[in-house]
Formats: sequence, C-alpha cells, structure tokens
Amino acid sequence: MNASGLIVQLLNGLAGASSLFLVAAGLSLIFGVTRIVNFAHGSFYMLGIFVAWSLVQWLGAGLGFWLALPLTALLVGLLGAAVEMVLLRRIYSAPELLQLLATFALVLVFQDGALWCWGAEDLLGPRAPGLRGSVEILGRQFPSYDLFLVGVAPAVLAGLWLALKRTRWGMLVRAATQDRDMAAALGVNQARLFTTVFALGTGLAGLGGALQLPREPAHLGLDLLTIGDAFVVVVIGGLGSIPGAYAAALLLGLIKALCIALGTVDFWGWSFSFSKLTLVAEFLVMALVLVLRPWGLMGREPSVGTPSMQVQPPLRAAGKAQRWLTAVGFVVLLSLPWWGNSWPYATVLGIDLFIAALFATSLHFIMGPGGLHSFGHAAYFGLGAYGAAWLLQGLGWPLELTLLGAPLLAGMGALLLGWFSVRLSGIYLAMLTLAFAQILWAICYQWDGVTGGSNGLMGLWPTPWLADKRAYYSLTLVLAGLGLWLLRRALFSPFGYALRAARDSSVRAEAVGIDVQRVQWLALGLAGLFAGLAGALFAYSKGSISPDILGVSHSVDALVMVLLGGVQTLAGPLVGAVAFTWLQDSIARSTEYWRALLGGVMLLLVLLFPQGLVGTLSALPQSLARRLRRSPA
Repeated sequence: MNASGLIVQLLNGLAGASSLFLVAAGLSLIFGVTRIVNFAHGSFYMLGIFVAWSLVQWLGAGLGFWLALPLTALLVGLLGAAVEMVLLRRIYSAPELLQLLATFALVLVFQDGALWCWGAEDLLGPRAPGLRGSVEILGRQFPSYDLFLVGVAPAVLAGLWLALKRTRWGMLVRAATQDRDMAAALGVNQARLFTTVFALGTGLAGLGGALQLPREPAHLGLDLLTIGDAFVVVVIGGLGSIPGAYAAALLLGLIKALCIALGTVDFWGWSFSFSKLTLVAEFLVMALVLVLRPWGLMGREPSVGTPSMQVQPPLRAAGKAQRWLTAVGFVVLLSLPWWGNSWPYATVLGIDLFIAALFATSLHFIMGPGGLHSFGHAAYFGLGAYGAAWLLQGLGWPLELTLLGAPLLAGMGALLLGWFSVRLSGIYLAMLTLAFAQILWAICYQWDGVTGGSNGLMGLWPTPWLADKRAYYSLTLVLAGLGLWLLRRALFSPFGYALRAARDSSVRAEAVGIDVQRVQWLALGLAGLFAGLAGALFAYSKGSISPDILGVSHSVDALVMVLLGGVQTLAGPLVGAVAFTWLQDSIARSTEYWRALLGGVMLLLVLLFPQGLVGTLSALPQSLARRLRRSPA
C-alpha cells in the first residue's frame, strides 16, 4: 500500500475511534466520581443507536437526522439518570464486585428490552444528509461523514475540558474525584452530583451510538462488543482521565487501521496476516501497558501507602454434622440417575450443575480467600476444553488421560499468565486477566488448523463405557467432588492461611516472611488447574466446543455465580452456581425474554442479599441476636 492509501486508512481509524472515545469518556467520568465499574455502559451505546434509528424514522431522514443526535443523547442521559437514582444509589456503599453484578444484570434487562422494542434483526440507518458524498485526499476518495467524525472527538474533548475546568459543576466533579468523603464533608450534594455525572456519561455513550448509525447497523450484540473496547480504552488511558481516554482511543484506532493497511506481509518466505490482529491488537496493547505502567498512560500512580482490603472473618472448617450431611448428599446425588426414568433430564442438568460448581469454586478460591479479582477466568476453562480436544483428536490420547493432561495444560497456562498478573491488584489485575482471556479467545477464533476457528471442534464424545449419560454423570460428580474437596483442603493448609494473610494485609504478611507474590501466583495456577478440569468435563459433556467458552460473557457467568452465593463463604460458590444455572435453564425454557427476567431476579437478589445468598443467611442469626439485645426488656 502506498502513502496515500495508508493516510486514508489511518483517517478511517480515527473516525472509528471518535465514537469509542465518547463511550470511554463517559465511562471514565462515571468511574472517576462514583467509583462504579459500570458494565452496562455498552448497553447505553446500543440503546443510543436504536433510539437514533427510531427518531430518524419519526422525524425524517433529512434535517431529522441531525435533530436525532442531540435528542438521542438527551433521552439516553435521562434513562441513565433514572437508573442511577432508582438502583445504583442504593449500592454505592456495596463492594465493587456487587456493583459489577448489578450493572451486569442491567445488561440482560436492556438487551431484552431492545429485543422487545426493535426485534432481533439488524436495522440499517440512512446516510447523513449533507455528508453523503466523499472528498479527495491525495488522489483517493474518503467519505465526508467519516471526516466529520474525525473532528467530533476533539470537539467533545474541548467541551468536557471547559466544563470540568471553567464551571462550578466541574470543580465539584474534580473534588469528588480526588476525595469524595472530603467533598461530602464540605457540603457537596453527592446524590445530585452523581446523578448529573451519570446522566452526562450515559448521554455521551448514547451520542456515540447515534453517530455510528450511518456507518453500521443497529443490532443486539453491540453492548458487549462496545463495553470490552471501552474498558480497554479507559485502562490504557488511565482510570478517570478523559484526555487519557482520548489518547488511548486514537492510539487503538491508528493501530487497527495500520494492521488493516499492512494486510499480509511476507517475511523470508513466511506469511503473516496483520489484518487478523485487529481482533486482538487492543488487548495486546492493554496487556503491555498494564505490565509496564499499570496506572495507564495519563493516569496517576497510586500512593505507596494504599490501604489493603478490609480484614474478612475467618473461614470455619466443617464440623462433624456438616461432613456427614455432605457425605449423605453425595451418595444421594450419585444414585439420582439410577432411580428410574421419571426425570431423564436430571442427568443433563446435574452434569451442568457440577461443572458450574467446580468452575465457580475455582474462581472463588482466588477471589474470596485470595482477594484477587479476575475478569478472565474463562481463559483457563477454555484451555482445559481445547486441551482435552487437542490431546484426544490431535495426539490420540484416551479420554482418561486427557482428563489428567488437560487440567495440567490449563494450570501451566495460569502459571504463565499469573506471573504477570500478580504484580497488579484491584481493577488493574482484573483488566489484565480480561486482556489475556481475549488474546486466547482471538487465537482460538482464528487458528482454523488447530482450534477449528469460529466453528470450533466437534466429535468430542466419551469412550464407550461412558456413552451412557448416567455413567458420565457419575464420573463428573466424582471428579468435581474431588476437585471441590482438594480446593477446600488447600484453604485450611499452611498455604491457604498464607494466602488469606496476604489478602488481609500484604505488608504484614511480607513482614513475617511470606512471599506474597509467590503465594498468589501458585494460587492462580491451582485455580486454573481446576477450572481446566471443569472445561475438559464440559467439552465431553457437550461433544463440541467453540471460542465462546473463552469469551467475556462466560467469565462474567462465573463472577455472577460467586457473587450470588457470597464471596466470603465456602458454600457461596456452590449455592451461587446451582442457583444461577438452574435459573438460567428454567427461565430460558419458559420465555423468549429470559435475559430480562434473569436480570430482574439478579437485581432483586442484589438488593435483598447484599452479601450473597449464603453470606446474608449466615449473618441473619447474629443480626437477630443483636436486635434482641438492643430491644428493651
């Protein structure tokens, strides 16, 4: 490609980066003030493009298009303000992960809301009136509307800078970003401030969606696609930094455009397709930035004296009655498929529940006792599934050996990725795990010769002695039960106590001789091993696998399971996995809008059980006892 073609391609990348900056700027603004990781922010972008399409249909494709842009921003911003006042205002004091669960539930509600309003088919918008042609740049034609988009991002950036630096509202926003408690002590009305910030942030996301209407169709998958890109931009630029978000959006837009422009390049007889890197380039950049500069390009380095997380109550080993109850329950579950054919679906559902319980418990092992947040735990699940398929079909191993080898492959992958991850903490650690998971997803999605590409791999059926679903049910129960028992035993070993000490106070743990990073690194490897076992069992239970098992949505499913049950309880991930899997299965078979119903149930559980199902019920006797002591005799 010559110089003129390269410049035009780079301008195209800048046009695409413009809307991404609007979404990321709103997300960064909301996080900087409210400290909420708003997973539903991509949904407001999706709603923006749908609302703009409807307004254009109503107002007309002429002047109505330009009127639809500010009206869309206003309507989506008002919706965001309503969400903040009705829901998010109630959970500002809740843990970050619980807030994440609530905003993920909103994603499900908004997705089915869009399905009900606009249907499942893609909706094509009109071309922008007055900008339907093209301009000549260095002898090449470039769309006039894309050139308009290139100028939108700096104009919005300038407007935000003026609002934040030259207005009283901006002064209050900057004060709340620096120290919310001090701002509240000085009389700042935080409720009103948070509402306006949330309205502005979601309005920017809606405007970003509306601006894309002439460039891409409106469809229901835009929410998750957009939120992943927006998180990447915010983290690369620096959490809470709007100029950083602008710089990161431009950087990613130029890198993607450059990859497309280079195409396939030959190196000494070896061909490499740079265009395929567009799916993973942003996550490669994010991983590199997080490893070298965790606080982002324009973010502020956290102070050395950052307080550690609050000390959690000690875990309690099971008593004799609990062990007997567990043994009886295991025997009952083991014999369930052999009682008769009154409920044949019980074996299929049981297998899914056991796999989900093992997957969720492996994540809980590093989240609860370890205090390590992960948004990419599905990476190890996928490594186990693809490892089992590769060992079975590629190397010809028997199934029994693949169930040993695949978890080891996943564990080694977790150790490799964990070596970089344990140097970070909090949201930075979570985003790095997300980056690694997306890199592995892109590899599986594009490596047709080994992973089957987007089609995945099929024909992964068990050996003849496991062909009966009841036999595979028993094997899954035994292996999942063994994995759960080993993880529990690890928590009450010296290693488990060291892991919890590192979570409660890394400084004190280092002072008594505990190598905190080494303990956390080994914990990630152990969690990856058992997640890989769950992935291998999943592959043989379904007979096929696809790259979706490494996707963001699967990682979020594991997070939801852990949070529903309760992070600081041992039974929490088990109860959460059973509740989520059963709800998802039963609701999905009862209505077309099962996502909205599931999201509504999750929101209700978040409000009623802020510590998770097990955590809240466990604390109920102590709460009642305190109330009785306070009541007059």
